[in-house]
Amino acid sequence: MLLALSAAIYGFVYYSTYDDIKDKLKYQTGMVKFSSDWNYDLKLTVAGPEGQNLFAQAYIYEAKRLIASDSLKSTGLQFGVPEKSALGTHPVFIQTTVAGNPFLIYQTAISISTTSGDLSGVLQVATYTGEQVKLLDRLKNILLVGSFATLIAAFTLGLFLARKSMSPIGKVIEAANGIQTGNDLSSRIEYDGPSDEIGRLIQTVNSMLGRMEGFYRELEDSYATQRRFVSDASHELRTPLTTIRGNIELLQKVWELGPGDGKMSEAEIRQLSIESVQDIADESRRMSRLIGDMLSLARADTGRTFDKEPVALEPMMTEVARRAALLPRQAEWIVGDLTNLNGKYIVGNKDYLQQMMFIFIDNAFKYTPSGEVTLSAVFYQDQVGLRISDTGIGMDKDEVPHIFDRFYRADESRGMTEGIGLGLSIAKWIIDEHKGSVEVVTRQGEGTTFIIWLPLLFAPPLE
Repeated sequence: MLLALSAAIYGFVYYSTYDDIKDKLKYQTGMVKFSSDWNYDLKLTVAGPEGQNLFAQAYIYEAKRLIASDSLKSTGLQFGVPEKSALGTHPVFIQTTVAGNPFLIYQTAISISTTSGDLSGVLQVATYTGEQVKLLDRLKNILLVGSFATLIAAFTLGLFLARKSMSPIGKVIEAANGIQTGNDLSSRIEYDGPSDEIGRLIQTVNSMLGRMEGFYRELEDSYATQRRFVSDASHELRTPLTTIRGNIELLQKVWELGPGDGKMSEAEIRQLSIESVQDIADESRRMSRLIGDMLSLARADTGRTFDKEPVALEPMMTEVARRAALLPRQAEWIVGDLTNLNGKYIVGNKDYLQQMMFIFIDNAFKYTPSGEVTLSAVFYQDQVGLRISDTGIGMDKDEVPHIFDRFYRADESRGMTEGIGLGLSIAKWIIDEHKGSVEVVTRQGEGTTFIIWLPLLFAPPLE
């Protein structure tokens, strides 16, 4: 485009310069005068003040005579004369060089009247264009040199700017290669430039890296949880299996003894068999509970849910309180006033809600070797809180964030109470499915209080 603009400028100057000269030549051609006598002694004169800078000559074909103006005679120059047959009927402009000097010639056919008759010829009026040629040559050189110098400068600056603008892209590529060859997703691309397309691209890449880092951490946590789950499940299953296998091997050895073999009597063998079978039955029930709990958590992990409907709180909690009194326990079971639940409903699943309540109540009984376990209900804004309080061994505050983890039990409780550490995980899943939350208040050696908050249903329930 720069070259095209330079060519346009040169063409405009060229046209303007020579257009003025051509107009002057046309005008001065009309001012040319001839004087003659009977001997064809012709004389050519260019009139007007501007005619002094013009050169003119005429050639008479019949007389074969060349008539030159005084200005042309003084220079000793002569323009080329065309053949009569090559002379056209229309005037033309001719650029020529005579003795190394540039001229612009206006050439036209003429007819001169003399005493001997009309004579045909050609008239050539010219002007020296050396200054114009020099001006145009200088302009051409300036435009060419300036254009190429500008192109070189633009190319150099453009290459610099292009490399500078593409350097952030190189950082993006380096970051992508770093992610591809390693596992460090914490790196970010540093950029302090304007918020243009490159800036927005880098922001997008940094945001993508942040999300990928979060997903990767969640995946690592998930893998760690899965490994811990498998390890804990294997440990919990190995214990009852070891007990069952040991008792079976013991029974096998005892029953293979012949009459009179060994030092055990029939009554002792019978008592030993009853105890072994009882141990096998207890461990089998423990395995069944473990597998059932693992199945519930597996359903939770796959996103499976359960049907929900309006549930009346007072009948459900009254039934829970009655059935909880039949659980094995050493603590005193105290049921608070549940009449305030009359007419209150929540959207949920009655069976799962009861399972959740029995998990918390059974957990309170386990960790309260003596004292009280209390069930009550409170309200706050648009929620109902089902509160289970005990005066048992309690927990340290550092253990509270982990009590809903699978297979987690406080170190002090391991080996002291029965359980596999899945109950509270299942209860937390049920609470989450009901859009609720759980609050824990505990102090070591003084007891623990769980408050399960569930949203109330204010629309009229379908009976």
